[in-house]
Amino acid sequence: MQEKIGKYRWVVVTLLFFATTINYLDRQVIGLLKPTLEQAFSWTETDYGHVVMSFSAAYAIGLLFFGRIVDKIGTKMGYIVSIIAWSLAAIAHAFARSTMGFGIARAALGLGESGNFPTAIKSVAEWFPKKERAFATGVFNSGANIGAVVAPIMVPWILGMWGWQEAFIITGAIGFIWLIFWWIFYEIPSRQPRLGAAEYAYIHSDTDEPVGENEQPVKWIQLFSVRQTWAFFFGKLLTDPIWWFFLFWLPSYFSSTFQIDLKKPSLELAIVYTATTIGSIGGGYLSGYFIRLGWPVFRARKTAMLIFAFCVVPIMLAKYATNLWVAVGLISLAAAAHQAWSANIFTTASDMFPKKAVSSVVGIGGMAGALGGILFPMLVGNLLDTYKAMGDITAGYNILFVICGFAYLLAWVIMHFFAPKMEKVELP
Repeated sequence: MQEKIGKYRWVVVTLLFFATTINYLDRQVIGLLKPTLEQAFSWTETDYGHVVMSFSAAYAIGLLFFGRIVDKIGTKMGYIVSIIAWSLAAIAHAFARSTMGFGIARAALGLGESGNFPTAIKSVAEWFPKKERAFATGVFNSGANIGAVVAPIMVPWILGMWGWQEAFIITGAIGFIWLIFWWIFYEIPSRQPRLGAAEYAYIHSDTDEPVGENEQPVKWIQLFSVRQTWAFFFGKLLTDPIWWFFLFWLPSYFSSTFQIDLKKPSLELAIVYTATTIGSIGGGYLSGYFIRLGWPVFRARKTAMLIFAFCVVPIMLAKYATNLWVAVGLISLAAAAHQAWSANIFTTASDMFPKKAVSSVVGIGGMAGALGGILFPMLVGNLLDTYKAMGDITAGYNILFVICGFAYLLAWVIMHFFAPKMEKVELP
């Protein structure tokens, strides 16, 4: 009788899910406190854009190096280093007394948070066969959405009860609680005593990649010399900044356009980010479903991603939305489609590259996304300040929504150009 396949790999996904939830909870706090901090520190939209840019710049640098660090020290230690760093940085916001102080705290947060996705994607590659990776990625990546759902409820409550400093301190401290569970329950499959033989064999059932331990990480020059790296690079460069725009400016958009009070829990934002949870899990499921139908992996991933790219296009109609809930619906669809796209684009890294290079490739792509996150806030801040001075800040948001609508289709076309069939990269 065949031994029953265990489910310990889903315990790992649960740990990754909560880490990502905390990651985005800490990242989202400043967007919800933006009106309060603007009054306290006399920020303009451009000032706020610079604070966001400091996070993005540090995140870009951190991703490039953290991916390589994780390939060297492993996933367990990688997460330990990352979450301690970003939790301390999140708490440090409470002690900032100037715009520069916030910029320094945001930069430290960016460096620490840059370890989350390279470590999580490598963990999925270590713990799942290809046919389950997109779904597993979608599940843990939905933590980004849960963090963004919890934040609009939790942060205004803390703000009202104690103040903005305590909002940073309380949310930042949560990471240390998660760290206890990670230390106890996580280890790579070959060292995990709770893992059964049948599940171990199932995890390593992909026949195109040998199982190896203690492999030397691949040099960057090798990765930049292959087209697949550039496909992932441009896919992240063009789409990650859109999600950061949704995180850091949506609260302000609803506040300025529809007079939402951000000092109270926001149902509208909670609905938007709840929709993204459905998109993340559903997006990962869809490409896995195509694979189970017998489709080649590249066709399944690309078809799913093209569908999600088209789902972002209707956000351009938000400029005509005079009703709050119509705007919520259009933005919810776009944000959900982004997370569905994200679940699949992350998985393309483990589809195209051997496990020993996955964290490095994810770091390179994440760096590209963060570079876009440096440039896009400059445009956002200047555009919104210009239209605010003209008395019509909503028009500035409408231009930004048009950019959002086209970004994913452009990214899909470029990715197809560089990696039409997402061929597996052979590295020495």
